[in-house]
Amino acid sequence: MQKVKDFFLFCAGADRSVLEECPTDINKYLGIGGTVLFTGLLAFFSAGYAIYTVFDSWFFSVLFGLIWGLMIFNLDRYIVSSMKSQGKFWRDFIIAFPRLLMAVLLALVISKPLELKIFEKEINAELITMEQEVYQRQESQVQLRFDTLIKAQQAQLVELQAEIDKKQTLRNNLSMMAIQEADGTGGSGQKNLGPIYRAKKLDADKAQAELDATEARLLPIIAEKQANIQEMETQLQTAMAQLERQPYGGMAARMDALHRLGEQSQAIWLATIFITLLFIAIETAPIFVKLISYRSPYDYVLHEREFAYKMANHERTTLMKNATMNTVQYDTEVGVHKNNAEIEAEKARIDYEKQGKLAQWKWQF
Repeated sequence: MQKVKDFFLFCAGADRSVLEECPTDINKYLGIGGTVLFTGLLAFFSAGYAIYTVFDSWFFSVLFGLIWGLMIFNLDRYIVSSMKSQGKFWRDFIIAFPRLLMAVLLALVISKPLELKIFEKEINAELITMEQEVYQRQESQVQLRFDTLIKAQQAQLVELQAEIDKKQTLRNNLSMMAIQEADGTGGSGQKNLGPIYRAKKLDADKAQAELDATEARLLPIIAEKQANIQEMETQLQTAMAQLERQPYGGMAARMDALHRLGEQSQAIWLATIFITLLFIAIETAPIFVKLISYRSPYDYVLHEREFAYKMANHERTTLMKNATMNTVQYDTEVGVHKNNAEIEAEKARIDYEKQGKLAQWKWQF
């Protein structure tokens, strides 16, 4: 039991030597340490599930989940242990505010994969619908690409066939007029094969010749267009058959599915909000506990030790500064005095030499 307490106190980042002087604060830091520990465990499960949806591997899931959980645990432990109560709420709040932002960000990151796991059944059902929509969209794109080409060929076929039909209609009308002129059912109304019949027969023959020439020119083109249409329809069927239903269940797809479910169901939307708020509350709980708690004996003893170290450090640095300044002052003043003495001695020597030369010059004269 003692080892468990020691471990929880380690998780809280508390100083054991200080806690020994403040036994009333042990339960407080045991609770903080437990919260930090369970936050790390939730981060482990969250990251493990997220990686499993990507790689489908238990090994990588456990490995990355362990690394992520330890990182979150260490970060939370640092955030909590670095907060020191000063006894003034707004000053403590300003110090805690960046840590609160960090805690909220971590809560959002941790909560999302666990939300996906909680709504896994609903998400799997929605993923089937999304997969069908993706497949239908792919089919529509392929169909549209070939339909444009096929319709262009069919439009050309209609134009070519209309030209042939026009020639056939003209030929049929002229042939009918010649026949009616021959049997007396039309034209002049007299049954004969005279000049009028021969003229109409000549027109019908010309129309037939034009029809034959048009068919000889256009029928190969029509056959080619029909073959192109058949080939494109075959390519369309091949492209449709080559469309594969890829597994649609990655992390991004699941997040999208959860978002769609939230838009479709207010209950699911509210549930995701409350789950996120729950993780934010868990992640920020240690910070708020230290923020709203009165300054405890642990804070006073810790502050006393840190202040004593600060004053001792200030004393040492002050003594070092004074010693350095005294040395500098001594060296400066001695150096100045030495320089002045050397200057005076040099002046005296110059004056002496000058007087000696002047006396020697007077003796010569």
